[in-house]
Parts: sequence; structure tokens; C-alpha cells
Amino acid sequence: MTSNMIIDMRGIVKTFYIGSPNELQILHNINFHVREGEFISIVGQSGSGKSTLMNIIGALDKPTSGTYMLEDEDISDLSDNDLSDIRNQKIGFVFQTFNLIPRSNALRNVELPMLYNGMDASQRTKRARALLEMVGMGDRTRHLPNELSGGQKQRVAIARAMANDPAIILADEPTGALDTSTGRLVMDIFHTLNEQEGKTVVLITHNERLANETQRVLTLSDGRIVDERVPAGAQ
Repeated sequence: MTSNMIIDMRGIVKTFYIGSPNELQILHNINFHVREGEFISIVGQSGSGKSTLMNIIGALDKPTSGTYMLEDEDISDLSDNDLSDIRNQKIGFVFQTFNLIPRSNALRNVELPMLYNGMDASQRTKRARALLEMVGMGDRTRHLPNELSGGQKQRVAIARAMANDPAIILADEPTGALDTSTGRLVMDIFHTLNEQEGKTVVLITHNERLANETQRVLTLSDGRIVDERVPAGAQ
């Protein structure tokens, strides 16, 4: 594992309804880093600020104050268009709810980020097929999401997250809607992406058992990182 810093957050604060009587600070002075090739987890109960932090890590939202360096670029205050480019090229998202397009088959869902990135059709299709093969969905390329099980949908979502070969996979409760054995399969894919493809993986979860499979666990409570530990058996 290399030691290059891929995510470096310093003094991150997120406040909503600024200046109104309802002003609400969700994140308080978050200092947080991830090295290239790391597999880390962020755990916390509902209301701990996990979703807000995930949105900032994923460039879906901006911090109110603080600095966010992503691959040595300060993205704390970029325009929405620039953040959109970063999301499309540097970060692959996997959500609990899969977020697949209902009327597009598995192949087309995986192709979509490459379409936005300007890749030509034959290259898109070839890469999408290869990614679906990698996650064990090569025989389901023509299936629509409603013809797939939850675990199959999540595997398609992981293939889509890999479409533009991002540096970071950001997974938000990726096993939350799955049964235990299917969740196990999905976690195994994340381990493969981390160990064999060299992807940096950030897992957001409330599941301590899954968190303990990662190399480092950060605990978030009331918008603050209150604990950081290396699980027993972590590399």
C-alpha cells in the first residue's frame, strides 16, 4: 500500500440554515484522512452526521468551512460543474438503494457514467461487459433492474461505480438492504477491488461487524470523530 494521501480533510464544518433561528451545525471540526489504497470504514448511529460527511467526501455538497484536499487538489470551494466532473471521474458511488435506472438494462446502467465522460459507444459496451463479468453478472447484461434480486442490483451498481476507473469507491450502507449471505458477497467484491484493483474504499456503515473487516475504523458521533481504531486482524 502506498502512503500517498488521497483524502485530507481539515477543520471541516457543515452548518445548515445559516443566519436563521433554525441554524444547525451538523459537522464539528472534522479532521480526517485516507491514504491511497486504504479500505476504511466510518461508523455511527442514525443522526451522527454520516450522510452529511459522505456527501462532502463524495463532492455532493460543500463544507461551510474547512479544507478538503482530494488527490492534492483543494475542492472545498469549487463550482458545481467542477464538482460534477470530480464525481464522475474520481469517485465511484455505491448506495444502499442501488439507484439504478429502471428502464435501462444492466449493461446500459453500467455504460451511463462512461457516456457522460464522452467515451465512444464500442469502448463503453466492451468495458461495461468486462465490469459486469468481474462482479459475476456477465449473464445478466440484458436484464432490467426489476428482473434482478437485491444482491444482483448491488453488483450492477458496483460495476457502474467502477465505470470510469475512479480512484475512490464510496459505499453508503451498501449491504443495508441485503440479507447476510448476499451482503457477504458484496463485501467480498469490495475486498477484491481494494486488494486486486488497488482501489481506495470508504465504507459508511452502522454495522460494526462489517467495519471490523476494514483496515481502519472511524466512529462518528454528534458530528464529531470520537474514535479511530485498527481492528484486530486488519492488515
